[in-house]
Amino acid sequence: MLEEVRIRNLGVIADATLPLSPGFTVVTGETGAGKTMVVAGLMLLFGARSDTQAVARGASSADIEGRLRVPAGSPAITRTEEAGGSADDDGTLILSRQVTAEGRSRATAGGRGVPVGVLGELAASLLSVHGQSSQLRLARSSAQRQLLDRFGGAALAKRAAAHCEAFEAWQSLQAELADRQRDDAERQREIAFLRFGLEQIEKAGVQPGEDVAIDDESRRLANADRLRVAVQTAREALDGAGDEFSGGGAGDLLAAAQRALDDVAADDPTLGELGGRLRELGVLATDISSELSGYADSLSADPQRLEQLMGRRAELRELIRAYGGADGADGVLAWAQQAATSLEGIDGSEAALQKLQAEVAAAGERVAATAAALTAARTKAARRLAKEVSAELGELALGGTALLVQVQPRPVTEGRPQIEIDGTAAGVGASGVDEVQFEIASDGGASQRPLAKGASGGELSRIMLALEVVLAGTDPVATMVFDEVDSGVGGEAAIEIGRRLARLGRDHQVIAVTHLPQVAAYADHHVVIEKDSSGAITRSAIRALSGEERRGELTRMMAGLSGSDAGRAHAAELLELAESDRAAFGSRGRSR
Repeated sequence: MLEEVRIRNLGVIADATLPLSPGFTVVTGETGAGKTMVVAGLMLLFGARSDTQAVARGASSADIEGRLRVPAGSPAITRTEEAGGSADDDGTLILSRQVTAEGRSRATAGGRGVPVGVLGELAASLLSVHGQSSQLRLARSSAQRQLLDRFGGAALAKRAAAHCEAFEAWQSLQAELADRQRDDAERQREIAFLRFGLEQIEKAGVQPGEDVAIDDESRRLANADRLRVAVQTAREALDGAGDEFSGGGAGDLLAAAQRALDDVAADDPTLGELGGRLRELGVLATDISSELSGYADSLSADPQRLEQLMGRRAELRELIRAYGGADGADGVLAWAQQAATSLEGIDGSEAALQKLQAEVAAAGERVAATAAALTAARTKAARRLAKEVSAELGELALGGTALLVQVQPRPVTEGRPQIEIDGTAAGVGASGVDEVQFEIASDGGASQRPLAKGASGGELSRIMLALEVVLAGTDPVATMVFDEVDSGVGGEAAIEIGRRLARLGRDHQVIAVTHLPQVAAYADHHVVIEKDSSGAITRSAIRALSGEERRGELTRMMAGLSGSDAGRAHAAELLELAESDRAAFGSRGRSR
């Protein structure tokens, strides 16, 4: 709740403090005194767009500061703390807004500088302003749907939340499906590549290490003559055969050395040990000679086999270049194993795609079901809202006018989500498939027209008031501001407006700017804005009224002359009527 608002250098208000209390506070004053500046100041305090033209002439800036009392744990306290500010221990929260003549803007919340947008966020849970701009918003279908949903209460909110959750899940699945489908061509190319490679490798019958074995055998066949000569020479050296080694081979020499050491082994064990090692060398030389003989027998210059090996090596090299890299035939086999695994995964993704398509279809059915349930709840609430608001309009000099609340399917728009309900396609969103339209019916329903086109400014003001009265129990904000909601009415209708604002004041803090004494009489608190034109520049001040001063202001509003005896008598009569009405439904405190 607002406790006080200080306004400096805004329009004609040089420096004034607006005291505020629970209940219904009315703001009055002569034309040009600056009543609208009070509303403008409140809107600036809660994040409205600034206008440098509103800065008082000659001033460097306009400054608005508000003191509020906010309950602990409220969204406003939470958002302020998130922005770095804080409320006092007793729940007092200070907000401020400065607009310079150059157009710069500064805001604070809870003692900390914040973006202006934070003030706007705080307004969502603290204050609502009903004036020309709110009337324009009321003309929009989306605003009308929001009002209907507010009226529907917790039951409708539960339906709306269920649909929103279902819609978001459906959209998420659809996005995933679209991604899968966009990647389908690439996936098919990958499948073809993997299958082709596997077919090549399987057809070639690649074996582990085959490329290394082929290289080894090819070299032996290509160099068979050189290898045979080398083996023969080595054998002759070991065995002492041939002319070159006629003096004895390595085996004979090792045997001679062994015998020499064996002869003296008894004299020195060390030499005996060395002789044993020479014996081992002799045995090893004999074994090597035998193996060389076998190797020589296996050597053959086989041109046909060599040609066969060269062809196989060429085949393997193509596969290695494509799939194996530096790892040769083993790399080819490793690629084949990985490709088979990948192919299984891709094949599995086809099944996953079908599963995802089924999930999208099921999610779409859930969206259709929740949307249908939401539409049914809105349709039921629409009938009740129309009935209750129409009853209020009858008391606000709009007796021949009724409000109709139409709930219709949203048209299908190309490129936007749509769903089919009961065989009919409708555009769908997180808020459902409904377009809500308020219509004005007159002449017993013979004439129906959209609220946006068929209601005058005064009618819109009274319709807004009727809606607020009906919706009072569901409004999340503590403070409501009405800017000349009584425009274009008078007489008995003005009294009814006063009654309804006073009734709203039972559960909310209501601030109304009015020019009608019938409305002002119903206020719990009366504030007047007085202008002083004695100087070169007109300046205004704000003052709370009570007693005779209040009666004098009501007299001025009725007759234009605050000293008129007849006017004062009429003012007293109005105050008595208002006092009696307020007593009937209770009020929070009064300015007598």
